[in-house]
Amino acid sequence: MADSLPPVHPGEILREEFLVPLKMSAGALAKRLGVPRTRIERLASEQTGVTPDTALRLGKFFNTTPEFWMTLQASHDLKVHAASLEADLAAIRQYEAA
Repeated sequence: MADSLPPVHPGEILREEFLVPLKMSAGALAKRLGVPRTRIERLASEQTGVTPDTALRLGKFFNTTPEFWMTLQASHDLKVHAASLEADLAAIRQYEAA
C-alpha cells in the first residue's frame, strides 16, 4: 500500500470542493441541512466521518448522490484500515485455482 495515494477524508472534499468555493461556513451548512453545527464542523475538520444520514442530506443539498459521500467515506476507511493491516495482508497468499 505504500505506493498508493494517501487516503482523502470526505471532510476535506466537503471543505475544499464545496464549502470554500461557496464561501459557506460549516455552521451555515449545518443550519441548511437541519443538523447540529458540530456535526458538520467535525466532518469538515476531519474529526468524524460521513454517516448515512449526513450523506443523504449532503446529497440533497449539493445535488449529488448519497452514494458519492458514502463512497468517499468507504474509500477513506479502507485505505486507513489497509495501512494498519499491511503486514497481515502481505502474509496472505492469493487463492489459485488448481
